[in-house]
Amino acid sequence: MSPQEIKKRISAGLLSFPVTHFNDDLSLSLDSYQAHVNWLSGYDAAALFAAGGTGELFSLTPQEIADTTRAAKEAAGKMPIIAGCGYGTAMAQDIARRAEQAGADGLLLLPHYLMNVPQEGIYQHVKAVCDSTGLGVIIYNRANSVAEVGTIARLADACPNLIGFKDGTGKTDLVRHITASLGDRLCYIGGMPTHELFAQGFNGIGISTYSSAVFNFVPGMAVRFYNALRANDQAAMDVILKRFFFPFVQIRDRQAGYAVSAIKAGVELVGHRPGPVRPPLINLNGEEKEMLKALIDSVKDLQ
Repeated sequence: MSPQEIKKRISAGLLSFPVTHFNDDLSLSLDSYQAHVNWLSGYDAAALFAAGGTGELFSLTPQEIADTTRAAKEAAGKMPIIAGCGYGTAMAQDIARRAEQAGADGLLLLPHYLMNVPQEGIYQHVKAVCDSTGLGVIIYNRANSVAEVGTIARLADACPNLIGFKDGTGKTDLVRHITASLGDRLCYIGGMPTHELFAQGFNGIGISTYSSAVFNFVPGMAVRFYNALRANDQAAMDVILKRFFFPFVQIRDRQAGYAVSAIKAGVELVGHRPGPVRPPLINLNGEEKEMLKALIDSVKDLQ
């Protein structure tokens, strides 16, 4: 897909990040991963992200990112696959090229590695990655990489294949400044952890879609919530928030990193075999898995 085609596609529907599946020895389990991606591709999403944040990008080698992307493309049918990308500039360029060769339809550029840097440094980093690929690129504002509106405007002018902006900061004033200033030049994606908790507020400041982590294991309910948001069905959203999302966040917040670990546990509990998380993440303990299982079972009528 061309950058403009993928931009149009992801602007119009729900997105999600399949977890990356591992064997017990922490090697990639691509057969299991493909079965999971194939299952998710049967639901009404606009695109899936391979090796993204919930897919443990930070624990994968560049070659594993490429292998995961290729496996997702093989399993997803007509569903577009956007590959995660990140780290330092040279490594991010290498990952971008590998992902493109593996068949990715686009790239999500996660924060650069470690350092807090000036806006000029963010500009040079993002531009270098955009220049290294023909794929459409989405910049992800989060953690130590927060591009200001002027930086994003410069990048949009310099990089025809910069197609999207994703926010994980929760800085609504900055997000609104960006959406108002860039207009339809970019598509805008919500990327807060468990973004459904923020979706109504961000919808009002120009965020046209978002990525749903829980789509990994309750895809029908995730789509139901997204459709309620699009229809401004407050009552339907309230029911799903109260019965599922608020209790889920209580489990997620028990340990740092559970925004990923709890998703992988959910995938296991609905019958797939995602395997453990890689260090430095830790897995849910037995009690927490039982809590999550009870929650999933309690909302079967919403799935």
